[in-house]
Amino acid sequence: MHNEFELDGYNLHLENIAVFAQQSAGECTQFSFSQEAKVRVKKARDYVLDCVEKGAPVYGINTGFGSLSSVNIAAKDTAELQVNLIRSHCTGVGKPLSRKIVRAMMLIQTQSLLKGHSGVQENIIQRLIDFLNHDIIPVVPEKGSVGASGDLAPLAHVAYCLMGEGKVVYQGTIMQASQAMQQLGLKPVVLGPKDGIGLINGTHLMAAQAVIAVNHAEYLMDTADFILAMSLDALQGSIRAFDEDLHALKAHPGQVETAQRVRQYLKGSDILKNHENCTRVQDPYSLRCAAQVYGACKQTLRHAKDVLNTELQAVTDNPIIFADKGESISGGHFHGQALAFIMDYLAMGLAEVCNIAERRVTKLLNPTFSQLPAFLAKGSGLHNGLMIAQYTMASLVAENRIFCHPASVDSVSTSNDKEDHVSMGPNAGRKLIQVIDNTYHCLAIEALCSAEAIELLRPLKSSHSIETAVTVIREKCPQANEDRYLSQDIEVVEDLIRQKNLYV
Repeated sequence: MHNEFELDGYNLHLENIAVFAQQSAGECTQFSFSQEAKVRVKKARDYVLDCVEKGAPVYGINTGFGSLSSVNIAAKDTAELQVNLIRSHCTGVGKPLSRKIVRAMMLIQTQSLLKGHSGVQENIIQRLIDFLNHDIIPVVPEKGSVGASGDLAPLAHVAYCLMGEGKVVYQGTIMQASQAMQQLGLKPVVLGPKDGIGLINGTHLMAAQAVIAVNHAEYLMDTADFILAMSLDALQGSIRAFDEDLHALKAHPGQVETAQRVRQYLKGSDILKNHENCTRVQDPYSLRCAAQVYGACKQTLRHAKDVLNTELQAVTDNPIIFADKGESISGGHFHGQALAFIMDYLAMGLAEVCNIAERRVTKLLNPTFSQLPAFLAKGSGLHNGLMIAQYTMASLVAENRIFCHPASVDSVSTSNDKEDHVSMGPNAGRKLIQVIDNTYHCLAIEALCSAEAIELLRPLKSSHSIETAVTVIREKCPQANEDRYLSQDIEVVEDLIRQKNLYV
């Protein structure tokens, strides 16, 4: 039984877009759109048709585009103008965008068009919804957008498929869009005035990247808190640095949250009780300052969510039509600077999660600090234990630093210098998604090492929640007392994290 959801132009937001985008092919929610939205769409469309009939130059309706905006287009050619626009803008390169990003992109675009300020015909919006309902995924190359004048090339590849001329993935097979549509009894759209530019002049790819990234980042930062607690206990660190009254004196929300979660995760730990009166006065920063660092990382997430929630309710194409006032305004809502900034910023937050986690892993493997066997192998010397897992983590951390070079300051002029400042938001989004993948790997390595160390502290036991996680890991990964192929272990723990099976 498919769920149904009526779109009204305002009821898609960060959380439900992420859910709808990632639904499996057989479980896709069936979308429709409200009567109120249809009325708005028709008013804007009527305005477009009236402009064509009157012949007064209106950008994007009866003029050329970009630096060709001064070229007037005859009424009889306004439909061909839009078709030519789509075909000429299909210039993307590289591997295809993921299914979930393409679905998120189409959802965000649909919401923007339903606000009734774009002037496209209703059946174009319906066809977008048909693609979503039947899980027809346009093949969209991931590279080619500079993030101003919108995500032109990626969105053109989607529009090309709506015309029946591009390639899609349908029921697991790559085929011509026309073939998939024919199987379902759907007709390709026939573009008219304003339709082409209305379909491609928006920030929908950048926003889709940000939605998927924020969804992962929020979970990763929560998971990082839990694995921090594992490492703190495995290293017999002090819980005092996470004291509630202590953190109330600084009170950054994310910092307070991390400290509270660490205290909760470690409640009832025998390991903690065993070293309550130890002589270690202060832990290293990677333990003692972890709440402060993670709190700052969470601030990047909080800011990203605030900006993204605003963007998801925006109309981002150009020109924007105000049918009630009888005017069309050429502006710059397609510029993705706000999204580019938050994706660069969030990448930095996740990179710091990995940076400080790598320092804890190094200490877990160092017998001088951990007072455990070197590299967590009982037979260290003959066996290398988890030595090289730290090398892998160091490589990932270093790569993250490269990915944290900001794309958002790398503007390059386009369209004969008419579009002389761009956001490079899609580049920021692509880098962010790579940092997210690296963060999953890094947290898996820290969890694997922490579980190993806790086993070496027996007969002492950690808290119930941490012991449960150790048991889950141990069911799939034997202790590293004898050397073996470890990539598989890292992948297994990463999968436990991705599937949300490591902890409750």
